[in-house]
Amino acid sequence: MLETNVFKRVSGSGALLSDGLYNLAIGVVLCWGFLVNWWLVKNVNPAWLRSINTWVFFLGYFGCCFLGVMLFNKSDNPFISFIGYNFVVVPFGLVVNMIVSLYNPSVVGEAIRVTAFVTVGMMILGVLFPSFFQKIIGALTVALIIVIIIEAVQVFFMHIHQNWLDWAVAVIFCGYIGYDWGRANQIPKTLDNAVDSAAALYMDIINLFIRILSILGRRD
Repeated sequence: MLETNVFKRVSGSGALLSDGLYNLAIGVVLCWGFLVNWWLVKNVNPAWLRSINTWVFFLGYFGCCFLGVMLFNKSDNPFISFIGYNFVVVPFGLVVNMIVSLYNPSVVGEAIRVTAFVTVGMMILGVLFPSFFQKIIGALTVALIIVIIIEAVQVFFMHIHQNWLDWAVAVIFCGYIGYDWGRANQIPKTLDNAVDSAAALYMDIINLFIRILSILGRRD
């Protein structure tokens, strides 16, 4: 989970949008990210991606993601923030490309449906119970760090992957979606904040999708 301070904002530049237009803007930006991911999956050969040196790929991945997060965190210009968003979307999409190529298309489709259903549910909960999600965000962050460390140790040193880790990460990102959506509707409703909120939600949703895909893939 890349750190973002979007939801700590108490002011914003630019004209304020209506609630409906603000949420629509978030939805459009999210859909753009998913459309880019779909295009990458359809048009980039995952075998070519796997042929890239591992260190080169991951250095490029993290470099692009951190640049993107920095851009949409620091900028109050929606155009610059949107550029930053795309610096996150593209490397995430390349990773998604390699992952989905390992699964049957029917499993991928089911994972997309489950992710969409869970995301909408958590967004509703985030609006209804924003104070609850604000209370647990610290615990979610600590839990995510612990799970990442455990998973890294298992993969790189023990060469195993326990199934409960996928469930744990999925639950954690459900919490993040509820928190981020609730907070997105509490900060000033500007176009720049809509773009930045969508960027944070995009990372939550993609991480949730990857874990749900892993869970469903093992079932099949």
